[in-house]
Amino acid sequence: MITIGVLGLQGAVEEHLNQIKAAGEQAIIVKKPEQLKEIDGLIIPGGESTTMRKLMDRYGFMEPIKTFFELKKPVFGTCAGMVLAAKKLTGDEEAYLGLMDISVKRNGFGRQRDSFEAQLSIKGMEEPFTTVFIRAPFAEEIGEDVEVLALYEDHVVAARQEHVLVSAFHPELTGDNRFIQLFIEMVKETISKVEVKMC
Repeated sequence: MITIGVLGLQGAVEEHLNQIKAAGEQAIIVKKPEQLKEIDGLIIPGGESTTMRKLMDRYGFMEPIKTFFELKKPVFGTCAGMVLAAKKLTGDEEAYLGLMDISVKRNGFGRQRDSFEAQLSIKGMEEPFTTVFIRAPFAEEIGEDVEVLALYEDHVVAARQEHVLVSAFHPELTGDNRFIQLFIEMVKETISKVEVKMC
C-alpha cells in the first residue's frame, strides 16, 4: 500500500482523501511540511490559488514541495493546484512552484461560466470522462516535454510531464476514479524505479 498526501491548507481536501481510500491506498492530510517525508505522492487540491499560495508561504511549504519534486516524487495539481504547479502565469502574476513547463491562465473560461460539466476524451482512457470545471484555468502554452491528456475548446485542461500531473477540472468531484488511478500508477512506477536503483 502506498501513502498519498493531500495538501490540507484549503480547498477540496476530503473528496480527494475519499477517492484515494476508495482505491485501496492510504491517504493523509498534509498540514505540516515535515509530513512530506511520510508520503509517496502529493495532491495539491483545487481551491483559491492566491489564498493557497499565501498559506503555503505562511506555513513554509514552498521549498519542501520543491524538494519533494526534485526527489522525483509525483505531484498532482487540480484546478488551483494546476495554477500553483505552472512555470508561468498569464499576466503580471509570478509563478509559484514552477513544477511543470506550462503557462496557465487563471479563471480561463471566464466568470460567466464559473461552473460547468463536460464529457471529455482523456488520452489513455477508453470512455469519456465527466469533468467538473469551477472557475477553471487552462494552459495557454506547453513545453516540448509536456504530454497533453485532454482539451476543452482547444484549450489544454489536463497534462503530464514526467512525475507531475495536472488537471483544470475536479476529478475528485465525480464518482469516476480513473484519474486517481492514473496518479496512483505514477506513484507506483516511481517507487519501482527507486527499488530497481537500490538493487
